[in-house]
Amino acid sequence: MFFNGNLDTKLPRVKTTIFTIMSALAKEHNAINLAQGFPDFDVNPKLVELVTKAMKNGFNQYAPMQGLMSLREAIAEKTQKLYSAQYDPEKEITITAGATQALFTAIAAFVKEGDEVIIIEPAYDSYMPAIELNGGIPKFVQLDDATYQVKWEHVKKLINQKTRAIIINSPHNPTGSILSAADMQKLEKMLKGRDILIISDEVYEHIVFDGIEHQSMARYPELAKRSVIVSSFGKTYHTTGWKIGYVLAPENLMAEFRKVHQYNVFSVNTPFQQAYAEILKDAQLYLELGQFYQQKRDYFRQLIKGSRFDIKPVHGSYFQVLGYSKISDEKDVDFARRMTIEMGVAPIPLSVFFNNHHDTQCLRFCFAKQNETLEKAAEKLVKI
Repeated sequence: MFFNGNLDTKLPRVKTTIFTIMSALAKEHNAINLAQGFPDFDVNPKLVELVTKAMKNGFNQYAPMQGLMSLREAIAEKTQKLYSAQYDPEKEITITAGATQALFTAIAAFVKEGDEVIIIEPAYDSYMPAIELNGGIPKFVQLDDATYQVKWEHVKKLINQKTRAIIINSPHNPTGSILSAADMQKLEKMLKGRDILIISDEVYEHIVFDGIEHQSMARYPELAKRSVIVSSFGKTYHTTGWKIGYVLAPENLMAEFRKVHQYNVFSVNTPFQQAYAEILKDAQLYLELGQFYQQKRDYFRQLIKGSRFDIKPVHGSYFQVLGYSKISDEKDVDFARRMTIEMGVAPIPLSVFFNNHHDTQCLRFCFAKQNETLEKAAEKLVKI
């Protein structure tokens, strides 16, 4: 029987994501897709071999709810080496079905009806719906339009007795900005004595440029003890379609996280976990990732140097923001659509990352592409 009553949607403002829309538009018009954040080059052949080996060796049934111990141990070792932070693989590390699931699970585990959660905009689009689905109230503060730096005094003004958590994202999607040690110290000082959690989206942790170190929450004991840290194998190993990530959190927070995780996912793809556990032993693969993508960033920026776009600074992630105010006065959504249809390159309009659709006449482009792809795209961009 077909339900024909009135459906009171839980997410009245949510529609199909801009990433789906722009990728479909790019496909329809045969445009170069620099919109959605995924590489167009192959994964490491060794990783494919390891997955195949795991499947042939019988790793095809449910993994433990927390994830394979071998992978959790490898993550613990990596975290200790990089950030001098000790996480117990038994009680403080969980493997997830990608970072978006990890973020949703963290929000579901800790945000109750009426709780307020601070989001720093522009922001990854899954944060707000997850908060609202769990009865929380998102509160927004904007990065500086010119520098893409956090205005901590504005964050502080939002904090009150209802504030349950703050979501931090560094390296930042979509702007490519990063938090400095000074930022972390300000955050630590601001939260001192307050019962506020941090959900730290660190999926681009290994994609940092110009000799700068990633400032993980794990580096700072006072922040780490209140933080749920989310990371992603997809970003690190060019395997976004495999959808596997992980979470670090102190035991008391992880216990709550797992209460939700076991019911919205339970366990994650076993042979892929086995493969990641093996490939993590080769530390150079993730240690050299920043240099790899810095070359991509620099090459793309050099290719479009003669264009009329305003090339914004980027110190992390694999996204480049370009301003187009010298080219058009159109709204960014309209200009992005026209670029895709008429000019053959698909970007993401920056305003979709804002709750109020704040339009700074900027577009986000993904440079995690083969050089040939970047060259073809740049050839079109410099003609605009």
